[in-house]
Amino acid sequence: MTDAATHATPQETDNAAQPEMKYGEREIQEGRLITFPNPRLGRRYTVDITLPEFTCKCPFSGYPDFATIHITYSPDQRVPELKALKLYINSYRDRYISHEESINQILDDFVAACDPLAVTIKGDFTPRGNVHTVVEVTHQKEA
Repeated sequence: MTDAATHATPQETDNAAQPEMKYGEREIQEGRLITFPNPRLGRRYTVDITLPEFTCKCPFSGYPDFATIHITYSPDQRVPELKALKLYINSYRDRYISHEESINQILDDFVAACDPLAVTIKGDFTPRGNVHTVVEVTHQKEA
């Protein structure tokens, strides 16, 4: 006698191997930089954002890299929505990307989304193998 509950169909086996994506994973996967109008147009001010849980993967070893991302910017017309920024940063967690490329890509995407007057993005990577890396890139809007 066979107990049907103990036998999985091929489809059930595939589903077990591929668990359904959690809502947070979907938000991260769909993450993009969203902006809204600068509430103080015409006033020059600086915003500092720290994102201490950045992760990506080394493109050579596959080992995880960890960093704190510091964003300092002076907005022009648009500012980033912070939850969207967090999800965008979290989207790097499974990407195979170098320290240098990750910080440069974050700068490119931030400038494309917000078009700030000025922005500096710094990645302070956790030491691995006795090597501590800090990558800093800057963009200044042309007058």
